[in-house]
Amino acid sequence: MAKPFTLQPLLELMQSRTDEATRRLGQLIAAEQNARSRLEMLEQYRQEYADKLREATAQGITRQALANYQDFLGRIDEALQQQAQAVRQSEANTAAGQQHWRDQNTRLKAIDTLSLRHDARERRAEEKQAQKLQDEFSTRKFGRGNRELE
Repeated sequence: MAKPFTLQPLLELMQSRTDEATRRLGQLIAAEQNARSRLEMLEQYRQEYADKLREATAQGITRQALANYQDFLGRIDEALQQQAQAVRQSEANTAAGQQHWRDQNTRLKAIDTLSLRHDARERRAEEKQAQKLQDEFSTRKFGRGNRELE
């Protein structure tokens, strides 16, 4: 009978932690993509608004309208800076999540390797035991056959 792998609880814990790290990394990647998408949307909106300002300026606008356009562009620029910072932070979070996942995966592989080695040792021991029993059976059978010939 095979002995159980004594580190099985640790293997299961490491599998659970790796699964959690994988799930968390997926969330971080999604958050980063979302932040990038928002940044691109803001950049596109700023470009469209700047184009409107150029068109309005070409057609002639009042100082007050020009000041309003410039003020709003300033707010969009602030939002762009904040969103760019959010993207950088999200990238850093994703990189940290990737490293955490790699660390968990490395630990899991180490414990899994020990488990595979344990299984191989147990299999060899069982095969050795089976061969020993077969040899004993053959020896007894062969021993009886010689006695019957005498």
